[in-house]
This record gives sequence, structure tokens and C-alpha cells, in this order.
Amino acid sequence: MATDLSHIRNIGICAHIDAGKTTVSERILYYTGKTYKIGEVHEGTATMDFLQEEQERGITIQSAATTCPWEKDGREYKINLIDTPGHVDFTIEVERSLRVLDGAVAVFDGKEGVEAQSETVWRQADRYGVPRLCFVNKMDKIGADFDFCMKTIKTRLGANGIAIQYPIGRGHELEGIIDLVEMKADYYIPDDKGATVVQKEIPADWLETAKKWRQEMIEKVAELDDHLMEKYLNGVEPTVPEIKAALRKGVVEKRCFPVLAGAALKNVGVQKVLDCVIDYLPNPAEKSQVEGTDPRDKNAKMTRPHDNAAPFSALVFKVVADQHGDLTYMRIYSGKLGKGQRVINPGNGKKELASRIFEMHAKDRIPLEEATAGNIVAVVGIKDSYTGDTLCDPDNQIVLERMTFPEPVISMSIEPKTQADRQKLGDALLTIRREDPSFRSTYNEETGQTIIAGMGELHLEIIRNKLTRDMKIGVEVGKPQVAYRETISRKVEDIRGLFKKQTGGRGQFGDCTINLMPYSAAQAAADEIDFTDAVAWENKVVGGSIPKEFIPSVEYGVRQAALSGVISGFPLINIKVELTDGSSHAVDSSQVAFEQAGRLALQEAVQKAGPVLLEPVMKVVVTVPEEYFGAVTGDISSRRGMIVEQEDRGVVKLVTCEVPLSEMFGYTTTLRSLSQGRASNTMEFLEYRPMPRNLQDEVIKAGAKS
Repeated sequence: MATDLSHIRNIGICAHIDAGKTTVSERILYYTGKTYKIGEVHEGTATMDFLQEEQERGITIQSAATTCPWEKDGREYKINLIDTPGHVDFTIEVERSLRVLDGAVAVFDGKEGVEAQSETVWRQADRYGVPRLCFVNKMDKIGADFDFCMKTIKTRLGANGIAIQYPIGRGHELEGIIDLVEMKADYYIPDDKGATVVQKEIPADWLETAKKWRQEMIEKVAELDDHLMEKYLNGVEPTVPEIKAALRKGVVEKRCFPVLAGAALKNVGVQKVLDCVIDYLPNPAEKSQVEGTDPRDKNAKMTRPHDNAAPFSALVFKVVADQHGDLTYMRIYSGKLGKGQRVINPGNGKKELASRIFEMHAKDRIPLEEATAGNIVAVVGIKDSYTGDTLCDPDNQIVLERMTFPEPVISMSIEPKTQADRQKLGDALLTIRREDPSFRSTYNEETGQTIIAGMGELHLEIIRNKLTRDMKIGVEVGKPQVAYRETISRKVEDIRGLFKKQTGGRGQFGDCTINLMPYSAAQAAADEIDFTDAVAWENKVVGGSIPKEFIPSVEYGVRQAALSGVISGFPLINIKVELTDGSSHAVDSSQVAFEQAGRLALQEAVQKAGPVLLEPVMKVVVTVPEEYFGAVTGDISSRRGMIVEQEDRGVVKLVTCEVPLSEMFGYTTTLRSLSQGRASNTMEFLEYRPMPRNLQDEVIKAGAKS
């Protein structure tokens, strides 16, 4: 198999839920020879959806990686493929996959075009600078419309989509695909599951349509290359290699996104997707050098070339607990990793041993002696490195940029049924936290309850099933709760925190003065101030009024108070604390005393700074037939929802609205009953917003009672 970097492609399949990502992945595995039988999502036999929960629900929950070969123009290429979930509750799986990929195939439903989660995935890919191809799938579906999908790619994504294919027919009449670059018609023989592709001349009744779309393609391609633009203006037709070269350059630079068409379920068009992955998506060497920082100096920037001869560096993007040893998935950016090699995690200084290296094929693994730059592998033996950590050569250390993880918006309590369950629960939650960075768990000593938090109701349901069914732990589960946050509305200055205790013998004395103000991540970035847990800290003490060794203790006390909240027990966010003054006692001052002083100062400052409770607001997109439109929008208004956009899509309407999460529990069931099961919805976290005062008081009272 190819190890030359130019023969490697690291790609992901990503899209809105139900656009057919896993079906596309299954065809790729079949046509590349990785499987001899096509697995189907609707039958629960998909190779890439191998978890029991995935097979029962027919959805992807965790990203699955595989490596497959593809031959083109007499050369063999190696494609490292990651199939990602579409459901918004598992958006972390998309996030961490895109962080380590060089390219992606965005799949769209041929009838629906760009949907809500498609936009989220597209923004994530923009954030990590991932070049993309677009595949308009399900062209065999009744109501499929390629022209409409192209329009939504331009209007909803603002993307420069260039159609390089056009379907011959749609719905039940789909016959094949017109290749606008080669100006040929491709037909996929159904007898051998589409594996045989027959290329013919374009049918006469489709020739005018093909010429129109090709003309549009050439105009857009000419805009990507000055030489082609000159030829175009002089009326000279560009050659096929010139079109492909200009498209490749445009894709690598993220200036255009080629659009393909097909129907994966009917085995139409998937081989062309693989050809276009090779033709247009970048190999690892075409991406700019990976950037990082020096572990000894966070401000010192460093880079590593995508080269086997360079010092080893890799990013951990996924950890999967396994009875034979945890599997640590990593993308190798530079150098080589040999079986039994020692590496270091520069973030925590821990040495790690890569005892075994595997090339993954969903849940199956192929042992390797070594892995080289540009590859994605799974390693056994890594003990203290988790998602987002860097592993590198101990003599040439670098810290690669971490990925960001969203904060949970929903929580629920769980209690073990027996003492034996209690002992197992702690270990199980640690395992899940290692695997899933968007999951949180805390133990409340007063109530004896464990609180688990995640990205949505489905996310918590999957975790609960994992505990009870997979890990065989008996737990009682409470109702889901909203994860509120606290903040302040105005600045206060010179708030004193004094902790003084005299109990015979040595006493305790800590004294500090702080300023407290509203603050944002953007301000922290501009001021280059650490914004851990959305709390900024700045030491402005001059003249040594507080001894240097006690200043970190004040910060620790402030941060601990912020984590546990002041008015209702929810974390305090978007604040800046300035330490301005204080005093100490030669004998009685201690770290503990100054921690308490910091805690007291913050608590008093918050009370004077206009405390506000923030609630998570969700972006909800409802697809509803026109006859139920009034009932659905009325229900949204009754949930404190605000409609921000309406769009007609044939006989249905797309309603985009913003609704507080606390009003959305059980919404899917209500929506079905309002529309006789014909409406559907997607929901994703948008932002935290201040709650109305009357509702805020109710939440605070409820918190005080519990």
C-alpha cells in the first residue's frame, strides 16, 4: 500500500442526519475491496455503525475510522476515511475528526439540499480550514432536485459550488450521471451493485442541458486561474487536464467546492466520488506545515513539516476504552512512530510507550510495525494522554493546537442502586469522560447524587444505556435538568475579602481587594489574557501588599467560587477579576486563608454587580407541512420561542427559531402529535442568554430547595 505522502488522502464524510453519510461510506468500502458485502444502515448491518446502539437506532453515534486502497490512472492510493455522526448531540465527534483531516466530502440530501446540521458541519470545516467536495446524494428520491440543491449550497452556505456532474433523470427515472469535465455519460450496471461503470456519449435529449451546465462550470473554473481566464476570453476551450488542475488548486485554497451527484443506496456515482477525492482533495504534503508552540514558552511559535525525516509529532483526537487496552487514535503530522517507541506528552510531561500500532477498519484492526507522517492510526499502550493532547519526540518537543469542546447544556442525576454499583460507577464515568470530552460528571456530597451533563437528551440517554447495558451497572436516573450559568451585569470596584480566624494558638489571616467586571472571550483574546472556564484573572498588586506566594491562592479561591456559583450554584462565566490590593500577617497568613479571602471577595462582588442567570438557547429548525404551520408556530411562541426565518420548500415550510432549552423537553413528541407525525425538527445549542427575572427567581428557589 502507498506510503508516499502524495498517495495518501485523509478524508471525512460529514453531513446533516439522514443525508446518507454511512451509506456512502459502506459503498466506498465495497468498491475499494475492504468489504465483500454492502452493509445497510436500515438493516442494522453497516460496517461503520458497529455499536449495538447505532444498529438499533439507524444513526451514527461515534466516528469510525478505516483505511482503504483506491487505484486511479495505474497508481494505488491510500484513503484514511472517517465516517462522522450527523446528530447535533454528537457534534464533538465531527469537531475532533475535522481537526485531523486534510479534506472532507459533504453529503447533501438530493431533495432537502442544505439542512440545519449541514450548516453547522460546514462552519466547523471552515474553522479548521478543511477543503471539501460536495456530493448531492439520494437523487433517486421522489422530489430530488439537483438545481435546487445547487442553489441552497450558494445561498445557505455562501459557498462557491461548481457543478462538475449532472444527473441523468431524478427519482425513479435516475439512469446515470453526466461528467461535465469529460463530457461523457456514466451508467452504473445494477447487476453487480454498480461496480461496473459504462461510459457512453451523452444522450441527445440531455445534450443541451449538459452544454449549459458545462459552460457555467468553465466560467467559474476560469475565475480560479489567470491563464484559463485569458483562454476563455479569447474563446479557446480549456483542456480536461487544465480544468482539473485549476479545480484542484481552487479546492486546496478553499476558493471553490466541486459538486457531484449520485444515489449511494442505488450504487450510482460513488466511484466518481473516490476519483474526485484523488483528483481534487489535498494530500498531507499539500497542507501548510502544522503549527504549534514550544512547551517551555507558550508564545514561541513552532512548525513541523509533513515529512517522515522530521522529528515525530502527532495529535490524539480520540480515545476508545477496550478490554485489551485503550485504543488511542492519533494523526501523525511528522516523523515516524515505531512499535515499542517511547514518546512524550509535552502537556503533562508524562512519557508514553506505543506498545502496539494498528491500522483501523471500523472495529477490526491490522497490526503495523511502524506508522509514518500523514497517517491516522490507533495505538495501544498510551496511559495519560487524551483527546487534544500532543505526543512527540522527547528530544524535539512541540505542543500542537488543541481543539475546542462545547460546554454541556443539559444534565441529570444518577444514583447507584447498590454499594457494588457505586464502586463500579466512578470508574465507568472516568472511562466515558476519557472517550467523550463533551461529557461531564460531578459528585454532590450533600445529596449523594452524581450529576452527569451532556449535549442533549439523546446524548444522556446513550450514556445511560452504556452504563446499564454495556457496563452492567444498576443506576436510578433523575429527570434531565438544564445547565444554567451565572454572570454579572455591571462593574464593581474595591470589594474586600477578609478571612480572619483566631482559635487559640496560630490563627488564619487573609485579606484581598478585587475589581469585578463583565468580560468576553473576544476581549480576553484581544488583551491576551487566559480565559479558563470563561473567567479572566489579572494581578494588579503593586508594592508587595500581598506576598507573591499567596497571589496564586487568591486566584484559586476566586476560580473555585466561580465554578460553584454564587446565586444559584451554577458556574459563573464571562467575568474578569482584578486583584488590586490586600494585606497579610507575618504569622497567621497562609495559602488556605488567602483562598478563603478570594472566595469571600468574589461572593460579595457578585452580589453587588447585578447577578444574572443565563439559560441555554437552542437554534431549532422545524420542517412542517403548510396545513400545520399555524399550530406549530403557535406552540413555538408558547415556549418563549422567537421565529427568525421562514422558508418555503415546495409543499413544506422551514421554520428557523430560537427557543430556550428548558422549554424544549419532549418537544419531538408534541410536534408529532401537532402534525400527525409529518413534521420534523433539528436542534442545536446557539448561545447563553439572560433569563426573565420571574423565571430566574423560580430557578434560584428550586436550587435552594434541592
